[in-house]
Amino acid sequence: MKNANVLISGAGVAGVTLAYWLRRHGFTPTVVERAPAVRAGGYKVDVRGAALTVAERMGLLEEIRAMRTDVRSGVVVDATGRRVASMDGDTFGGRTHGDAEILRGDLHRLLYERTRESVTYLFGDSITALRQTPDGVEVDLASGHSRTFDLVVGADGLHSVTRALAFGPQERFVHDLGYRISICGVPNHLGLDREEVTYIGPGRTMLAYSTAGDDGAKAMFLFDAAGVDGEPRDPEGQRRALASAYAGEGWEVPRFLESMHAAADFYYDSISQVHMDRWSSDRVALLGDAAYCASPASGQGTSLALVGAYVLAGELAAAGGDHRDGFAAYEREMRPFAAANQKLGPANVKRMVVRTRRQVRMSMLMLGLLDRLPGKERMMAKVIAPIHRAANAITLKTYASRPADRPAAL
Repeated sequence: MKNANVLISGAGVAGVTLAYWLRRHGFTPTVVERAPAVRAGGYKVDVRGAALTVAERMGLLEEIRAMRTDVRSGVVVDATGRRVASMDGDTFGGRTHGDAEILRGDLHRLLYERTRESVTYLFGDSITALRQTPDGVEVDLASGHSRTFDLVVGADGLHSVTRALAFGPQERFVHDLGYRISICGVPNHLGLDREEVTYIGPGRTMLAYSTAGDDGAKAMFLFDAAGVDGEPRDPEGQRRALASAYAGEGWEVPRFLESMHAAADFYYDSISQVHMDRWSSDRVALLGDAAYCASPASGQGTSLALVGAYVLAGELAAAGGDHRDGFAAYEREMRPFAAANQKLGPANVKRMVVRTRRQVRMSMLMLGLLDRLPGKERMMAKVIAPIHRAANAITLKTYASRPADRPAAL
């Protein structure tokens, strides 16, 4: 196998899945991750369509389903807390019965356990410089060490350092959709039991949910960025921006905003997409959000990560480790799939965050009518059909693995 020594930047879903499949195909992957360990916690994510096939081929599907969030119902409320509409959890979350919803941290742990004995992990470290040579990539790490790898793959997210070093500044590739998202753990003061409650205000949506096996809850804020002062980078500035954006909103929003100050897992970012003409530059390639982020509004980030990792490893193996052929084949296979899923983001976020009071009133009226109509599940199925078309918009190849090189742990 040519170019067997591969550095992966990022131990998220994309990076760890890639490490798994590269090892299956006889490569020697190393994963560098700036966090001190695999990240725990996080919000709930969906595994849909082709990603279910990847999980099944990894022998993980039953474990994922056993750890599902088991959210049973979804409710929409108005500013007074009045329940406007309700439906079962799968319909509310846009899932068919084959889809699996799991907490991101649980999925991380399952993936890491499949690889920790056979893959080298460098936690608490990160790439600071890349120098490509005819024979490899010289990598400088924040720890002060320098190493040479045959190939480097950036799986380090929307704000990818690898992409910036190999392709150029973030501003060239990251396209802000005009909305912000914030998520954090909060006390379950509503007593939610595997339920999700959504509040809709003008340009401001907020939801809270509880999942199986968790005594607490999660709060998610989605809002129109118009009128938000500046672009805070530090957590305290982001908390202030969030509180300002939701000032005066009804229902339980003020109480959830107060809870965010004590949250250790506070997260805040733009809802953005990544668009690039190419995903590789000689010996450096990009994967997942670093290459084709579809935004959280698409609901497909995790599935794109799983499928992209499977395809990239498989195409590199099929090319015998030749990075030019392998990276080119990876793009040919993945581009239509990534594009189909990226189309979901802008349309979904406009449905999730309505801009005016009149639109809020109309949305509430329509949801109330829908809630009383027979066959509402069939109507909702038509609404979520585009998600499932996109989730299945790729035919996965079966790539031959190398059993002789595969360690017993895999």
